[in-house]
Amino acid sequence: MYSFFKKNGQDGLHLAYSFDALKWEALKGNQSFITPELGKNKLMRDPCIIEGPDNKFHMVWTIGWGEKSIGYANSTDLIHWSEQKLIPVMEHEADALNCWAPELFYDDTSGQYLIYWSTTIPGRFPKTDLPQDNKNHRMYYVTTNDFQSFSDTKLFFDQGFNVIDGTIQKIDSRYYLFLKNETKYPKPEKNIRIATSKNLLGAYSQASEPITDDWVEGPSAIETPEGWIVYYDEYTRENMGAVLSTDLKNWEDISDQISFPEGTRHGTVFKVNRPIFDQLFQYSEQSQSAEK
Repeated sequence: MYSFFKKNGQDGLHLAYSFDALKWEALKGNQSFITPELGKNKLMRDPCIIEGPDNKFHMVWTIGWGEKSIGYANSTDLIHWSEQKLIPVMEHEADALNCWAPELFYDDTSGQYLIYWSTTIPGRFPKTDLPQDNKNHRMYYVTTNDFQSFSDTKLFFDQGFNVIDGTIQKIDSRYYLFLKNETKYPKPEKNIRIATSKNLLGAYSQASEPITDDWVEGPSAIETPEGWIVYYDEYTRENMGAVLSTDLKNWEDISDQISFPEGTRHGTVFKVNRPIFDQLFQYSEQSQSAEK
């Protein structure tokens, strides 16, 4: 499964499926599953979905451009969703400009969920505050075990550069953080790199050399029989791309082997069991028939 948004995220959550991790088909005729209700802009960008040990699908998303909160909802079937809820992760920071690209990771060691995202706080990291660019992100996090109460917000990742779009995979005994170097000046980076750690909360290794071309964003990774695939949004070219690796060190561009629904913007790749998918597919077909 792949959760994604279209255009500016104003119509909500979209879902696609694939059996080979290459050819992706939209569900529900590429219509939205949820209408955004939160924040001034009422957007649902960067939807991240994971399945927790409680057999619920938990989702977080970016609700707008200048918000200090992120959105949250859950579902048992990806069809019927709970009430949408604000998580005010940056309300305590008077100067915070945004909360973008939130992601979820379930830590089976602590039994807690990690929620992490990127925020710009002017003056907090002055060496990379630039007059040409009013965004200078770093990654922050909170933890929760029930999505009702949350830990204090803390800095998650700072290696001296503008960073966003983090996504974590635990591979063997290490945590792999795929991230976007968001540097624009003096030389544009806008590429995907990897940092690793023995511990979920770090410290993470120095970010690798780029594994993608420049001007991409929104990485999401999954293991397949052929190796690890990282999907990403070639947002300046209005296309989806992907790289493949068998050793997590050497990466091959397989963008010419993948296809996504028209208008796909980045989200999260995740797996579901067959009964969940069959129910979702049947609902999708019935919804399309009803519209006709």
